[in-house]
Amino acid sequence: MSLDLLTYLFIGGSFALYIGIAIWARAGSTKEFYVAGGGVPPVANGMATAADWMSAASFISLAGIVSFIGRDGTAYLMGWTGGYVLLAMLLAPYLRKFGKFTVPDFIGDRYYSNTARTIAVICTIVISFTYVAGQMRGVGIVFSRYLHVEIEMGVVIGMAIVFFYAVLGGMKGITYTQVAQYCVLILAFMVPAIFLSMQVTGHFLPQTGLGATLESGKSVLTTLNELSVELGFAEYTAGKKTTIDIFFLTAALMCGTAGLPHVIVRFFTVPRVKDARISAGWALLFIAILYTTVPAVAGFGRVNLIQTINGPDNAGTEYAEMPSWFKNWENSGLIAWADKNGDGKVKYEAGAAFDGKPAFGEGRVNGDESMQRITTNASDSVNEVYVDRDIMVLANPEIAQLPDWVIALVAAGAVAAALSTAAGLLLVISTSISHDLMKKTINPNITDKQELMYARLAAIVAILIAGYFGINPPGFVAQVVALAFGLAASSVFPAIILGIFSTRMNTQGAVAGMLVGLVSTMAYIIYFKFMGGSSDQWFLGISPEGFGTVGMILNLIVATVISRVTPPPPEEIQHIVEDIRIPRGAGAAQSH
Repeated sequence: MSLDLLTYLFIGGSFALYIGIAIWARAGSTKEFYVAGGGVPPVANGMATAADWMSAASFISLAGIVSFIGRDGTAYLMGWTGGYVLLAMLLAPYLRKFGKFTVPDFIGDRYYSNTARTIAVICTIVISFTYVAGQMRGVGIVFSRYLHVEIEMGVVIGMAIVFFYAVLGGMKGITYTQVAQYCVLILAFMVPAIFLSMQVTGHFLPQTGLGATLESGKSVLTTLNELSVELGFAEYTAGKKTTIDIFFLTAALMCGTAGLPHVIVRFFTVPRVKDARISAGWALLFIAILYTTVPAVAGFGRVNLIQTINGPDNAGTEYAEMPSWFKNWENSGLIAWADKNGDGKVKYEAGAAFDGKPAFGEGRVNGDESMQRITTNASDSVNEVYVDRDIMVLANPEIAQLPDWVIALVAAGAVAAALSTAAGLLLVISTSISHDLMKKTINPNITDKQELMYARLAAIVAILIAGYFGINPPGFVAQVVALAFGLAASSVFPAIILGIFSTRMNTQGAVAGMLVGLVSTMAYIIYFKFMGGSSDQWFLGISPEGFGTVGMILNLIVATVISRVTPPPPEEIQHIVEDIRIPRGAGAAQSH
């Protein structure tokens, strides 16, 4: 059976499963649409949470970014996993006991203000749209390679699939779809990882592979360091980012994880507060399976990529002799070759091959001046190969010449990872608009049926906007997602943490803090990502991805100061804050 046929079978079969589950679990009420009726078992919720949280950035892009930047990539590993522990220990149980559907719902009631609720809705929508852009881009990348369409068309196909099970099923449909998606994505990540580990090191467990000895008698990490230096890159184990940037990036990712609305809402779907803690534990276990494997996949993939392109002596490989995977990925525009010296050999070294990313179908240049793809700066570089970081996990099985069914499985897993998170984000956007804006702020008298209608209409509009951002993203998948975490860390996370642990925090403090955090972080990101700001101008050397920590600090300072010079919250609000931290709440949770 051909690879194309296997890919269609695996992806098509998984789609049929997801849509079938959505139809079976179709939401019939607002509670089922928002929180799956509040009756999801902890193990299933843990699995769904893991799928919701492990997005295209985790599945497709994380190993790619670690593979290319080496040690500095550990900031993503530490930040995302550490943030989940923070969420499970400090936020999830208390938010579940408070008994609201959404983050804006909690903020609106805790700060007894529709203004605070509206600002929280704006923060939630900005975060979710920034995040969902990366997911839709991931879907487009997968489809561009395996369905032989342009990335833009791949995004459109993904939008159509998400429409069916997010708009029809709501949280109830999404939850059980995500259980299936977790099973698909974890198999799709682990099976090739085990194959690669056995092939490269002889070790069955990928987690032990980086220190394993190769045929050369050197470890994988030593080999990576030597290859990197020989080809002009920095050592794989050397740090390139400044210590302060690593610290601020890790903190932004950690606190951003704890403030992500689409993850937090998952803890409202279980029956009891105790179940929120249990499901958080299960989710952490399910997430750890993938995250402890990422460094090995990144290392194996980097070694295979360099040695396959450059040949055993690093002298380059004749283009005519390049394996089929290289030419397949050229057609998607995610890898490209410019024959700068005219020797007909493909050589991958440090430096820019092109001015920017080659367009779809512009995989090979071979000195064709009419294409004007090579700039003066790129010509000064000896590197002839452009590699998009987001292809590393997807191309790994082909580079390693694994069986076609493994390649098809990876494609299905990548789509599952992207679509599961996209669906959760789109649901958060639709519920924020229908429940928090329409029902709680604009028109409290609408019926459940009308609210459900608004939720579905909002989801449709959100899918269309998400598709646009997927086609026109501001960076590669992990970068785009990192920006969303920075926005979450600087805006809603401080409001939630202070709302739980400070009886003195009031409306004025929370509103001022959220505005300062969100505006400062967005301004920094927009300037450096879209307006041409250079890294020499970074504040204290902190990258846009890490600036969310600065925004969070500003938020906390402003919120605390303003709350101290304005009247305290009403006594009943202070009693609620004290009550949600009492352990006896481990029984039945307050219903909405």
